[in-house]
Amino acid sequence: MALSLKQVRYFIATADAGQISQAAMALNVSQSAVTAAIKLLEDDVGVALFKRLPSGVALTAEGARFLQHARNIMAAVTAAQHAPLTEDPAISGTVRIGVSYTVAGYFLPRHYTRFARSYPRIRAELYELPRNAIESGLKDGTLDLAVMLVSNMQDKKRLAHETLIRSRRRLWLPVEHRLLGAETITLDDIAGEPYMMLTVDEANQTASRYWKPTGLRPNIVFKTSSVEAIRSLVADGMGITVMSDMVYRPWSLEGQRIELRNVVADIPTMDVGLAWNHTRPQAPATRTFHEFMSLSFGGAGNSA
Repeated sequence: MALSLKQVRYFIATADAGQISQAAMALNVSQSAVTAAIKLLEDDVGVALFKRLPSGVALTAEGARFLQHARNIMAAVTAAQHAPLTEDPAISGTVRIGVSYTVAGYFLPRHYTRFARSYPRIRAELYELPRNAIESGLKDGTLDLAVMLVSNMQDKKRLAHETLIRSRRRLWLPVEHRLLGAETITLDDIAGEPYMMLTVDEANQTASRYWKPTGLRPNIVFKTSSVEAIRSLVADGMGITVMSDMVYRPWSLEGQRIELRNVVADIPTMDVGLAWNHTRPQAPATRTFHEFMSLSFGGAGNSA
């Protein structure tokens, strides 16, 4: 049977929700329809894409790899539906784009490449900057647009934003860790383990927002701005961490496996999106990049 877009869409919704029931609610379909679509998809690709757990589902290593392809498929379909059939030769110019570290490394490259090929007359200049510098640049006009973690934005009065994707935060563990066999995992369980804390893009500040209300504290044994360092240390059994699905890969650089589990806690998503100064009109090049990114994700992001 040929792979269908419905199967891909249901798969992405389930991966994002971590539960088939929640995915069905988001899609406004029955739970049995989601279950059947995923079963057919797994039959089509020939591997299990999810592990079934008492608390929901978690991606297998193969599922994590397929998720990247699935997102690309849906983005390409959306872009094809909305893209102009002829190129407008008048669209030219420069757009100055601020990007945060995580966005630059794990989200933007493939979209930047597609844009550059689609609009060769537009020069998209990328500037990797911390969140506060991006917000300052948007306000003083040295940046035209930003692709950043909009969930971290501070000045939401002068700056508008649109969410492109919401990436869940889940627990990363080494193979054979004792928590892998737990029916549910809570922050209380995690607090008793050596913990690797990411600091880049204010990840440590975000973590404090969901740890603090519980009265618990993670047992931090290492802080770093390097996602890859944490990936290697977790895989090597030196600790565990809670990080975004967007930066998750099932293998460390040394080829060691990293497992993924849901956490029963009120952990916010990491939201990637566009930000701009709504008091400044957008030039054609800026507006073109803005629309390209928005349409690549269905044009259904939440704007504010």
